[in-house]
Amino acid sequence: MIATGDLRKGIAIEFDGNLYRIEDFQHVKMGRGSAYVKLKLRNIRKGDITERTFQAGERFQRATLDKSEVQFLYRDEDTFHFMNTATYDQFAIDLARLGNAVNFLKENATVALLTYGDEPISVEMPPSVEMEVTYTEPGIKGDTATGGTKPATIETGYTVQVPLFVNTGDHIRVDTRTGDYVERVS
Repeated sequence: MIATGDLRKGIAIEFDGNLYRIEDFQHVKMGRGSAYVKLKLRNIRKGDITERTFQAGERFQRATLDKSEVQFLYRDEDTFHFMNTATYDQFAIDLARLGNAVNFLKENATVALLTYGDEPISVEMPPSVEMEVTYTEPGIKGDTATGGTKPATIETGYTVQVPLFVNTGDHIRVDTRTGDYVERVS
């Protein structure tokens, strides 16, 4: 069991028969009333987000998620196929469970699979990934009226704001948590 004082972002809990990951939390202490905790919870199986308020001191069942290394094989419409690198077992995860990870998954990428029992739940991306820019407008020297950035499409189809010096064919590093440009990779 985990108390409200021990809750942190990213922790998985069981509540009302569902698995939730804590996206955000706020501990509120009122002047006269009792303290409470506001949680933003993502349903791990469905992907929807809900906000709930609980009294301070309430306890939750912590969900134990196991991690294993998997390789992304291919995408078939809204289904993503992976292979466990240790056992060579193959399985599929639907688009809703992957969330923003689909923007950075490219074939043969190695990621961490989160499972609950035998059920694949989601994947955990590394903090940053290297991607190739497949299309961006050429930067014009002296054109900094827009803050010095321009949109660029990376190899997965995701659009990232990049500095003007980045060109089509360049390799860049992208932060998978925020979706922001980090640096150009040589």
